[in-house]
Amino acid sequence: MNQELAALVRRHVEAENNQNLEATLATLHPECRFEDHATGQVWHGRDGAAAHYRQWWTTFDVTVKREPGQIAAWTDDDGYIGEATWRGHHIGPFLGLAPTKRPVIIPFVVVLGFRDGLMSSEGFHYDLASLLRQIGGEPIQALSGLPYRAAA
Repeated sequence: MNQELAALVRRHVEAENNQNLEATLATLHPECRFEDHATGQVWHGRDGAAAHYRQWWTTFDVTVKREPGQIAAWTDDDGYIGEATWRGHHIGPFLGLAPTKRPVIIPFVVVLGFRDGLMSSEGFHYDLASLLRQIGGEPIQALSGLPYRAAA
């Protein structure tokens, strides 16, 4: 594990949880790429990253934290793969859905790449159907009434 990159990831998560855009962007390579695999959205560069963070910060007041049992690992080429969880509330419009103020708990996996000592890519993988159910919609009718991981 590269200790400098590990410290960078910690600074990034702290800035992200504080919704400090300037500090968050300072951890990113100018040519970074963000990909939300659940929605299909992709953002490029620091301006794109800023749009990505503004979208999430105005939609959910979440914090990111690795919870018990969740793991993280460094790859041989200094890539990072980690599990964590978003916890917060639905405070703004999301994919056309009005804010419900409902709590959300969303476990996710993030895959990070690095370049020149900065984060160059983030790929987010999470269960969009679970998120939509938690904020008030049931996108998959066959799942109505079944238990799922929901915010309590």
